[in-house]
Amino acid sequence: MSKAFKFDKERARKTVQQILPILKKTYPQARIALEFGNPLELLIATILSAQCTDARVNQVTATLFKKYRTAKDWADVGIHQIEQDIKSTGFYRNKAANIKAACQRIVEEFGGQVPADMDKLLTLPGVGRKTANCVLGDAFGQPAITCDTHVIRLSRRLGLSENKDPEKLEFDLQQIVPREEWTNFSHVMITHGRQVCKARKPLCDSCPVRSYCPAIEYPGLL
Repeated sequence: MSKAFKFDKERARKTVQQILPILKKTYPQARIALEFGNPLELLIATILSAQCTDARVNQVTATLFKKYRTAKDWADVGIHQIEQDIKSTGFYRNKAANIKAACQRIVEEFGGQVPADMDKLLTLPGVGRKTANCVLGDAFGQPAITCDTHVIRLSRRLGLSENKDPEKLEFDLQQIVPREEWTNFSHVMITHGRQVCKARKPLCDSCPVRSYCPAIEYPGLL
């Protein structure tokens, strides 16, 4: 954090109480941008989204999810075929290897079904807490905070945490955001980050939570 700004947990908790209703009202349709029909599809889409736009992933999965409908379909197909099918998402070799290995484990250890459990999800190749939280929150309806680049950036600017590390930030946010709001908190923060609180040249003048943002007073947070 900026040296001029002193982090305070209670102030952070109060900031959440102030901004969350405003963000929910501003972005009532906020939801995950990835398109999916079941937990497996969201798992695959999230793996593909690394270093790739959601729009591109949705373009690719529109065809992909008709071709591969089950974890066994992914587990049985040759790795080179997967690479060709997902090539346009970038880093396709690593992604293909992780997808195939994850689906093999899902078939062998979880009866072909994506587990609705953090610890079990983390045993899948290519799955970290960000992907696991995305699947738990959006596919299984469990409270989950997804700390992507937008949530990390906005949490810093709003003075919600001193941590930039996604895992440490996740645990910090869990302490100040009501549990029942975890998933939607991620959605509205991500939407706000994309539309207003951008990485470069944030649109502070049109920000609905401007009056609660310490970055206005402490530019170092930007």
